[in-house]
Amino acid sequence: MTTTTTRFDGQVLTPGDAGYDTARTVWNAMVDRRPRMIIRAATVADVVAAVRLAREQGLEIGVRCGGHNVAGFAVPDGGLMIDLTPMGGVRIDPVRRRARVQGGALLGALDRASQAYGLATTAGNVSHTGVGGLTLGGGMGWLARQHGLACDNVVSYTMVTAEGEVVTASRTENPDLFWGLRGGGGNFGIVTEFEFQLHHTGTRTLVAEFDFRAEDAVPVIEGWRDLSAVAPRRATFTAEVASGPAGPIATVGFVWVGDPTEGRRLLPAMRALGRPVASRVSTPSYLELQRRDDSSGGHAYRRYSKAHYLRRFSTAAIEAFLLRGGTDLSGDRYLPGVGLQAYGGAIADVPEADAAFSHRGTMFEYGAGCRWTDPAEDDARMAAARAAGAALEPYASGVYVNSLTADELADGQRGVRRAYSPAKLARLTAVKTAYDPANVFHLNQNIRPAS
Repeated sequence: MTTTTTRFDGQVLTPGDAGYDTARTVWNAMVDRRPRMIIRAATVADVVAAVRLAREQGLEIGVRCGGHNVAGFAVPDGGLMIDLTPMGGVRIDPVRRRARVQGGALLGALDRASQAYGLATTAGNVSHTGVGGLTLGGGMGWLARQHGLACDNVVSYTMVTAEGEVVTASRTENPDLFWGLRGGGGNFGIVTEFEFQLHHTGTRTLVAEFDFRAEDAVPVIEGWRDLSAVAPRRATFTAEVASGPAGPIATVGFVWVGDPTEGRRLLPAMRALGRPVASRVSTPSYLELQRRDDSSGGHAYRRYSKAHYLRRFSTAAIEAFLLRGGTDLSGDRYLPGVGLQAYGGAIADVPEADAAFSHRGTMFEYGAGCRWTDPAEDDARMAAARAAGAALEPYASGVYVNSLTADELADGQRGVRRAYSPAKLARLTAVKTAYDPANVFHLNQNIRPAS
Protein backbone atom coordinates (compact mmCIF):
# COMPACT_ATOMS: atom_id res chain seq x y z
CA MET A 1 0.00 0.00 0.00
CA THR A 2 1.25 3.51 -0.73
CA THR A 3 0.81 6.99 0.67
CA THR A 4 2.24 9.90 -1.32
CA THR A 5 5.46 8.36 -2.72
CA THR A 6 6.18 6.09 0.24
CA ARG A 7 5.55 2.35 0.01
CA PHE A 8 4.83 0.22 3.09
CA ASP A 9 4.76 -3.54 3.57
CA GLY A 10 2.27 -3.00 6.38
CA GLN A 11 -1.09 -1.26 6.42
CA VAL A 12 -1.95 2.44 6.22
CA LEU A 13 -5.20 3.55 7.83
CA THR A 14 -6.89 6.92 7.70
CA PRO A 15 -10.20 8.11 9.23
CA GLY A 16 -13.09 6.20 7.68
CA ASP A 17 -11.05 3.11 6.80
CA ALA A 18 -12.11 -0.28 8.11
CA GLY A 19 -9.98 -1.05 11.18
CA TYR A 20 -9.06 2.58 11.89
CA ASP A 21 -11.16 2.86 15.05
CA THR A 22 -9.91 -0.47 16.37
CA ALA A 23 -6.30 0.52 15.76
CA ARG A 24 -6.65 3.84 17.64
CA THR A 25 -8.29 2.21 20.68
CA VAL A 26 -5.95 1.73 23.63
CA TRP A 27 -6.12 0.39 27.17
CA ASN A 28 -7.49 3.55 28.81
CA ALA A 29 -10.97 4.17 27.40
CA MET A 30 -10.66 7.86 28.30
CA VAL A 31 -8.26 8.22 25.37
CA ASP A 32 -10.34 9.00 22.28
CA ARG A 33 -8.04 10.74 19.81
CA ARG A 34 -8.00 10.61 16.04
CA PRO A 35 -4.64 10.39 14.28
CA ARG A 36 -4.46 11.70 10.74
CA MET A 37 -2.84 8.43 9.77
CA ILE A 38 -2.03 5.07 11.35
CA ILE A 39 0.80 3.02 9.90
CA ARG A 40 0.70 -0.60 11.04
CA ALA A 41 4.35 -1.40 10.50
CA ALA A 42 5.29 -4.88 9.31
CA THR A 43 9.05 -4.35 8.98
CA VAL A 44 11.88 -2.19 10.25
CA ALA A 45 11.86 -0.52 6.84
CA ASP A 46 8.22 0.47 7.47
CA VAL A 47 9.22 2.12 10.74
CA VAL A 48 12.04 4.00 9.03
CA ALA A 49 9.71 5.18 6.26
CA ALA A 50 7.02 6.19 8.75
CA VAL A 51 9.42 8.32 10.79
CA ARG A 52 10.70 10.05 7.68
CA LEU A 53 7.17 10.62 6.38
CA ALA A 54 6.05 12.13 9.68
CA ARG A 55 8.96 14.52 9.67
CA GLU A 56 8.38 15.53 6.05
CA GLN A 57 4.71 16.28 6.78
CA GLY A 58 5.26 17.86 10.19
CA LEU A 59 3.19 15.25 12.04
CA GLU A 60 3.54 14.34 15.70
CA ILE A 61 4.61 10.71 16.18
CA GLY A 62 2.94 8.32 18.60
CA VAL A 63 4.24 4.76 18.98
CA ARG A 64 1.87 1.95 19.86
CA CYS A 65 2.65 -1.52 21.13
CA GLY A 66 0.38 -2.76 23.92
CA GLY A 67 -1.22 0.67 24.33
CA HIS A 68 -1.11 0.44 28.12
CA ASN A 69 0.26 3.88 28.90
CA VAL A 70 -2.50 5.50 30.96
CA ALA A 71 -1.92 8.88 29.28
CA GLY A 72 -2.44 7.35 25.84
CA PHE A 73 0.77 8.71 24.32
CA ALA A 74 0.47 6.22 21.47
CA VAL A 75 -2.48 8.13 19.96
CA PRO A 76 -1.52 11.57 18.61
CA ASP A 77 -4.53 13.72 17.74
CA GLY A 78 -4.06 14.71 14.12
CA GLY A 79 -0.64 13.05 14.04
CA LEU A 80 0.86 9.79 12.85
CA MET A 81 0.52 6.66 14.96
CA ILE A 82 3.17 4.03 14.27
CA ASP A 83 1.54 0.77 15.33
CA LEU A 84 4.18 -1.87 15.96
CA THR A 85 1.80 -4.71 16.84
CA PRO A 86 2.21 -6.49 13.46
CA MET A 87 5.89 -6.84 14.46
CA GLY A 88 5.13 -9.23 17.30
CA GLY A 89 7.55 -12.08 16.71
CA VAL A 90 9.60 -13.84 19.41
CA ARG A 91 12.54 -16.18 18.70
CA ILE A 92 14.09 -18.29 21.46
CA ASP A 93 17.61 -19.73 21.55
CA PRO A 94 17.31 -22.23 24.42
CA VAL A 95 21.01 -23.13 24.31
CA ARG A 96 22.27 -19.57 24.73
CA ARG A 97 19.17 -18.68 26.77
CA ARG A 98 18.38 -15.66 24.66
CA ALA A 99 15.14 -14.23 23.27
CA ARG A 100 14.93 -11.91 20.29
CA VAL A 101 11.69 -9.98 20.62
CA GLN A 102 10.25 -7.63 18.03
CA GLY A 103 9.16 -4.19 19.18
CA GLY A 104 5.44 -4.89 18.84
CA ALA A 105 5.35 -8.12 20.87
CA LEU A 106 3.16 -8.48 23.93
CA LEU A 107 4.37 -10.00 27.19
CA GLY A 108 2.22 -13.08 26.70
CA ALA A 109 4.03 -13.94 23.47
CA LEU A 110 7.41 -13.70 25.19
CA ASP A 111 6.22 -15.79 28.13
CA ARG A 112 4.67 -18.52 25.97
CA ALA A 113 7.72 -18.84 23.75
CA SER A 114 10.25 -18.97 26.58
CA GLN A 115 8.20 -21.18 28.92
CA ALA A 116 8.19 -23.92 26.28
CA TYR A 117 11.79 -24.48 27.44
CA GLY A 118 11.22 -23.77 31.15
CA LEU A 119 12.81 -20.35 30.65
CA ALA A 120 11.63 -16.81 31.36
CA THR A 121 12.82 -13.26 31.87
CA THR A 122 11.33 -10.51 33.96
CA ALA A 123 8.07 -9.25 32.49
CA GLY A 124 5.04 -7.43 33.84
CA ASN A 125 1.93 -8.87 35.43
CA VAL A 126 -0.60 -8.46 32.58
CA SER A 127 0.03 -10.52 29.45
CA HIS A 128 -1.42 -8.02 26.97
CA THR A 129 1.06 -5.32 28.01
CA GLY A 130 3.63 -4.41 25.35
CA VAL A 131 7.17 -5.63 25.88
CA GLY A 132 8.56 -2.36 24.54
CA GLY A 133 6.89 0.21 26.79
CA LEU A 134 7.33 -1.91 29.88
CA THR A 135 11.02 -2.60 29.27
CA LEU A 136 12.02 0.90 28.21
CA GLY A 137 10.69 2.31 31.49
CA GLY A 138 12.37 -0.37 33.61
CA GLY A 139 9.99 -3.31 33.80
CA MET A 140 8.89 -4.70 37.17
CA GLY A 141 7.57 -8.26 37.41
CA TRP A 142 7.47 -11.39 39.54
CA LEU A 143 11.02 -12.37 38.56
CA ALA A 144 12.62 -9.00 39.31
CA ARG A 145 13.78 -9.84 42.83
CA GLN A 146 15.52 -12.93 41.44
CA HIS A 147 16.87 -11.67 38.12
CA GLY A 148 16.52 -7.88 38.00
CA LEU A 149 14.14 -5.65 36.09
CA ALA A 150 13.24 -6.28 32.47
CA CYS A 151 15.73 -3.59 31.39
CA ASP A 152 18.48 -5.31 33.40
CA ASN A 153 18.01 -8.38 31.22
CA VAL A 154 18.33 -6.65 27.85
CA VAL A 155 21.51 -7.60 26.01
CA SER A 156 20.96 -5.30 23.02
CA TYR A 157 18.44 -2.99 21.38
CA THR A 158 17.81 -2.26 17.71
CA MET A 159 16.42 1.26 17.32
CA VAL A 160 15.21 3.61 14.60
CA THR A 161 16.40 7.14 15.28
CA ALA A 162 14.66 10.46 14.64
CA GLU A 163 16.67 10.69 11.40
CA GLY A 164 15.33 7.33 10.24
CA GLU A 165 18.61 5.51 10.79
CA VAL A 166 18.86 2.03 12.32
CA VAL A 167 21.33 1.65 15.20
CA THR A 168 22.22 -1.04 17.72
CA ALA A 169 22.88 -0.37 21.39
CA SER A 170 24.67 -2.69 23.80
CA ARG A 171 27.35 -2.43 26.46
CA THR A 172 29.98 -2.28 23.72
CA GLU A 173 28.10 -0.56 20.87
CA ASN A 174 26.65 2.91 21.50
CA PRO A 175 26.93 2.36 25.26
CA ASP A 176 25.54 5.82 26.04
CA LEU A 177 22.33 4.94 24.24
CA PHE A 178 22.27 1.51 25.90
CA TRP A 179 22.47 3.23 29.29
CA GLY A 180 19.62 5.60 28.40
CA LEU A 181 17.32 2.93 26.97
CA ARG A 182 17.55 1.02 30.26
CA GLY A 183 14.87 3.10 31.98
CA GLY A 184 14.76 6.27 29.89
CA GLY A 185 11.54 5.37 28.07
CA GLY A 186 10.77 6.07 24.43
CA ASN A 187 12.70 9.32 24.30
CA PHE A 188 15.51 8.35 21.95
CA GLY A 189 13.86 6.46 19.11
CA ILE A 190 11.67 3.49 18.25
CA VAL A 191 13.03 0.14 19.40
CA THR A 192 12.21 -2.52 16.83
CA GLU A 193 13.93 -5.46 18.54
CA PHE A 194 15.09 -6.40 22.02
CA GLU A 195 17.52 -9.20 22.82
CA PHE A 196 16.88 -10.57 26.32
CA GLN A 197 18.81 -12.86 28.62
CA LEU A 198 16.59 -15.75 29.76
CA HIS A 199 16.76 -17.74 33.00
CA HIS A 200 15.92 -21.27 34.05
CA THR A 201 12.81 -20.62 36.14
CA GLY A 202 10.77 -23.76 35.68
CA THR A 203 7.02 -23.48 35.17
CA ARG A 204 5.63 -23.59 38.72
CA THR A 205 4.60 -20.89 41.19
CA LEU A 206 2.72 -20.38 44.44
CA VAL A 207 0.39 -17.49 45.34
CA ALA A 208 -0.68 -16.88 48.96
CA GLU A 209 -3.24 -14.24 49.99
CA PHE A 210 -4.74 -13.48 53.40
CA ASP A 211 -7.71 -11.12 53.86
CA PHE A 212 -8.20 -9.01 56.98
CA ARG A 213 -10.72 -6.37 57.94
CA ALA A 214 -9.05 -3.03 57.30
CA GLU A 215 -9.72 -1.84 60.85
CA ASP A 216 -7.62 -4.76 62.16
CA ALA A 217 -4.84 -4.51 59.59
CA VAL A 218 -2.21 -2.09 60.97
CA PRO A 219 -0.29 -4.69 63.02
CA VAL A 220 -0.82 -7.27 60.27
CA ILE A 221 0.80 -5.03 57.65
CA GLU A 222 3.60 -4.10 60.04
CA GLY A 223 4.41 -7.80 60.40
CA TRP A 224 4.02 -8.41 56.66
CA ARG A 225 6.44 -5.52 55.97
CA ASP A 226 9.04 -7.03 58.30
CA LEU A 227 8.70 -10.47 56.72
CA SER A 228 9.14 -8.96 53.28
CA ALA A 229 12.46 -7.41 54.30
CA VAL A 230 13.99 -10.85 54.97
CA ALA A 231 12.10 -12.94 52.42
CA PRO A 232 13.92 -15.15 49.88
CA ARG A 233 14.32 -13.59 46.46
CA ARG A 234 11.86 -15.97 44.89
CA ALA A 235 9.13 -14.31 46.99
CA THR A 236 7.61 -10.97 46.02
CA PHE A 237 5.41 -9.64 48.80
CA THR A 238 2.17 -7.85 47.87
CA ALA A 239 -0.57 -5.99 49.72
CA GLU A 240 -3.75 -4.24 48.67
CA VAL A 241 -6.83 -2.55 50.09
CA ALA A 242 -10.18 -2.66 48.33
CA SER A 243 -13.81 -2.05 49.17
CA GLY A 244 -15.92 -5.12 49.91
CA PRO A 245 -19.59 -5.82 50.67
CA ALA A 246 -18.87 -5.96 54.41
CA GLY A 247 -16.39 -3.08 54.43
CA PRO A 248 -12.84 -2.49 53.26
CA ILE A 249 -10.55 -5.52 53.11
CA ALA A 250 -6.76 -5.48 53.39
CA THR A 251 -5.06 -8.39 51.64
CA VAL A 252 -1.45 -9.34 52.30
CA GLY A 253 0.54 -12.16 50.77
CA PHE A 254 3.29 -13.09 48.36
CA VAL A 255 3.99 -14.58 44.96
CA TRP A 256 6.64 -17.30 44.75
CA VAL A 257 8.23 -18.29 41.43
CA GLY A 258 9.79 -21.71 41.78
CA ASP A 259 9.05 -24.98 43.56
CA PRO A 260 5.80 -24.43 45.51
CA THR A 261 7.01 -26.77 48.26
CA GLU A 262 9.75 -24.30 49.13
CA GLY A 263 7.34 -21.39 48.98
CA ARG A 264 5.04 -23.06 51.47
CA ARG A 265 7.75 -22.65 54.11
CA LEU A 266 6.70 -19.00 54.34
CA LEU A 267 3.07 -19.83 55.15
CA PRO A 268 3.42 -20.40 58.93
CA ALA A 269 4.94 -16.94 59.39
CA MET A 270 2.17 -15.40 57.28
CA ARG A 271 -0.52 -17.20 59.26
CA ALA A 272 1.04 -15.97 62.50
CA LEU A 273 0.27 -12.37 61.50
CA GLY A 274 -3.35 -12.66 62.65
CA ARG A 275 -6.67 -14.36 62.07
CA PRO A 276 -7.78 -13.64 58.49
CA VAL A 277 -11.40 -13.50 57.40
CA ALA A 278 -10.39 -15.51 54.32
CA SER A 279 -7.26 -16.96 52.76
CA ARG A 280 -6.23 -18.47 49.45
CA VAL A 281 -3.18 -20.54 48.54
CA SER A 282 -2.87 -21.69 44.94
CA THR A 283 -0.21 -23.13 42.65
CA PRO A 284 -0.77 -21.72 39.17
CA SER A 285 1.66 -22.38 36.37
CA TYR A 286 3.92 -19.45 35.53
CA LEU A 287 1.84 -18.75 32.43
CA GLU A 288 -1.35 -18.77 34.50
CA LEU A 289 0.25 -16.41 37.00
CA GLN A 290 1.20 -14.03 34.20
CA ARG A 291 -2.41 -14.00 32.91
CA ARG A 292 -4.28 -13.81 36.21
CA ASP A 293 -4.71 -10.02 36.10
CA ASP A 294 -5.66 -9.88 32.42
CA SER A 295 -9.38 -9.43 33.09
CA SER A 296 -9.00 -6.62 35.61
CA GLY A 297 -6.45 -5.12 33.26
CA GLY A 298 -8.78 -5.28 30.24
CA HIS A 299 -9.34 -2.57 27.64
CA ALA A 300 -12.98 -1.63 28.30
CA TYR A 301 -12.51 0.79 31.21
CA ARG A 302 -11.78 4.43 31.85
CA ARG A 303 -8.72 4.63 34.09
CA TYR A 304 -6.70 6.91 36.33
CA SER A 305 -3.93 6.22 38.83
CA LYS A 306 -1.28 7.68 41.09
CA ALA A 307 1.96 6.03 42.14
CA HIS A 308 4.99 6.40 44.41
CA TYR A 309 8.17 4.65 45.39
CA LEU A 310 8.60 4.08 49.14
CA ARG A 311 12.03 3.50 50.69
CA ARG A 312 10.42 2.92 54.09
CA PHE A 313 6.92 2.03 55.23
CA SER A 314 6.26 3.43 58.68
CA THR A 315 3.19 2.88 60.80
CA ALA A 316 1.96 6.34 59.81
CA ALA A 317 2.34 5.38 56.14
CA ILE A 318 0.46 2.14 56.77
CA GLU A 319 -2.42 4.08 58.32
CA ALA A 320 -2.52 6.41 55.31
CA PHE A 321 -2.39 3.40 52.98
CA LEU A 322 -5.44 1.89 54.67
CA LEU A 323 -7.44 5.14 54.53
CA ARG A 324 -6.90 5.43 50.72
CA GLY A 325 -7.20 9.19 50.81
CA GLY A 326 -10.43 9.15 52.76
CA THR A 327 -11.16 10.44 56.24
CA ASP A 328 -12.30 7.06 57.55
CA LEU A 329 -11.84 3.46 56.48
CA SER A 330 -15.23 3.03 54.87
CA GLY A 331 -14.97 6.25 52.85
CA ASP A 332 -17.21 6.65 49.82
CA ARG A 333 -17.88 4.45 46.82
CA TYR A 334 -15.26 6.21 44.71
CA LEU A 335 -12.27 5.26 46.88
CA PRO A 336 -9.64 3.67 44.63
CA GLY A 337 -7.99 0.34 45.18
CA VAL A 338 -4.45 0.69 46.47
CA GLY A 339 -1.60 -1.78 46.33
CA LEU A 340 2.04 -2.46 47.14
CA GLN A 341 4.64 -4.65 45.46
CA ALA A 342 8.02 -5.36 47.03
CA TYR A 343 11.32 -4.44 45.40
CA GLY A 344 14.81 -5.35 46.71
CA GLY A 345 16.83 -8.43 45.89
CA ALA A 346 18.43 -8.39 42.46
CA ILE A 347 16.89 -4.99 41.65
CA ALA A 348 19.02 -3.39 44.33
CA ASP A 349 22.12 -5.39 43.34
CA VAL A 350 22.55 -3.32 40.18
CA PRO A 351 24.64 -0.20 40.84
CA GLU A 352 22.52 2.94 40.70
CA ALA A 353 24.77 4.47 38.02
CA ASP A 354 24.57 1.42 35.73
CA ALA A 355 21.33 2.41 33.98
CA ALA A 356 18.89 5.28 33.61
CA PHE A 357 16.36 3.47 35.81
CA SER A 358 16.35 5.08 39.23
CA HIS A 359 15.34 4.48 42.85
CA ARG A 360 16.81 0.99 43.16
CA GLY A 361 16.71 1.33 46.94
CA THR A 362 12.90 1.22 46.87
CA MET A 363 11.22 -1.02 49.44
CA PHE A 364 7.73 -0.98 47.91
CA GLU A 365 6.07 0.41 44.81
CA TYR A 366 2.69 1.97 45.68
CA GLY A 367 -0.20 2.47 43.31
CA ALA A 368 -3.71 3.91 43.71
CA GLY A 369 -5.90 3.11 40.74
CA CYS A 370 -9.52 3.19 39.70
CA ARG A 371 -11.47 1.97 36.69
CA TRP A 372 -15.01 2.81 35.66
CA THR A 373 -17.25 3.02 32.59
CA ASP A 374 -19.49 6.10 33.07
CA PRO A 375 -17.90 9.38 31.85
CA ALA A 376 -20.06 11.26 34.35
CA GLU A 377 -17.85 9.78 37.09
CA ASP A 378 -14.57 11.04 35.62
CA ASP A 379 -14.00 13.98 37.96
CA ALA A 380 -14.97 12.13 41.13
CA ARG A 381 -12.88 9.07 40.29
CA MET A 382 -9.78 11.07 39.40
CA ALA A 383 -10.13 13.27 42.49
CA ALA A 384 -10.32 10.19 44.70
CA ALA A 385 -7.18 8.67 43.18
CA ARG A 386 -5.35 12.00 43.53
CA ALA A 387 -6.36 12.17 47.20
CA ALA A 388 -5.06 8.64 47.79
CA GLY A 389 -1.79 9.52 46.10
CA ALA A 390 -1.47 12.75 48.06
CA ALA A 391 -1.93 10.86 51.34
CA LEU A 392 1.19 8.77 50.65
CA GLU A 393 3.27 11.54 49.10
CA PRO A 394 4.84 12.62 52.43
CA TYR A 395 6.38 9.14 52.68
CA ALA A 396 7.44 8.84 49.01
CA SER A 397 10.95 8.92 47.58
CA GLY A 398 10.20 9.02 43.85
CA VAL A 399 8.05 7.39 41.20
CA TYR A 400 8.26 4.73 38.50
CA VAL A 401 8.50 6.58 35.19
CA ASN A 402 5.93 4.29 33.53
CA SER A 403 3.38 5.32 36.17
CA LEU A 404 3.52 9.06 35.53
CA THR A 405 0.17 10.52 34.53
CA ALA A 406 -0.53 13.20 31.93
CA ASP A 407 -1.20 15.87 34.56
CA GLU A 408 2.12 15.17 36.30
CA LEU A 409 3.94 15.42 33.00
CA ALA A 410 2.09 18.61 32.05
CA ASP A 411 3.35 20.26 35.24
CA GLY A 412 6.66 21.35 33.75
CA GLN A 413 9.27 18.69 34.42
CA ARG A 414 8.03 17.89 37.93
CA GLY A 415 7.01 14.34 37.10
CA VAL A 416 10.25 13.52 35.28
CA ARG A 417 12.26 15.03 38.15
CA ARG A 418 10.47 12.65 40.52
CA ALA A 419 11.45 9.71 38.34
CA TYR A 420 15.16 10.54 37.98
CA SER A 421 17.86 12.05 40.15
CA PRO A 422 19.38 15.37 38.98
CA ALA A 423 22.57 13.59 37.89
CA LYS A 424 20.66 11.01 35.86
CA LEU A 425 18.39 13.61 34.33
CA ALA A 426 21.46 15.55 33.21
CA ARG A 427 22.94 12.44 31.60
CA LEU A 428 19.60 11.53 30.00
CA THR A 429 19.39 15.05 28.59
CA ALA A 430 22.80 14.55 26.98
CA VAL A 431 21.69 11.26 25.37
CA LYS A 432 18.47 12.88 24.19
CA THR A 433 20.38 15.77 22.68
CA ALA A 434 22.68 13.37 20.85
CA TYR A 435 19.95 11.15 19.38
CA ASP A 436 16.87 13.39 19.14
CA PRO A 437 17.93 17.05 19.32
CA ALA A 438 14.64 18.26 17.78
CA ASN A 439 12.54 16.29 20.32
CA VAL A 440 10.72 14.41 17.57
CA PHE A 441 9.84 11.69 20.07
CA HIS A 442 8.12 13.83 22.71
CA LEU A 443 4.85 11.95 23.23
CA ASN A 444 6.26 10.08 26.21
CA GLN A 445 7.56 10.82 29.70
CA ASN A 446 9.57 13.46 27.92
CA ILE A 447 13.17 14.34 28.58
CA ARG A 448 13.81 17.58 26.77
CA PRO A 449 17.02 18.00 24.76
CA ALA A 450 19.40 20.77 25.66
CA SER A 451 18.39 24.01 23.98
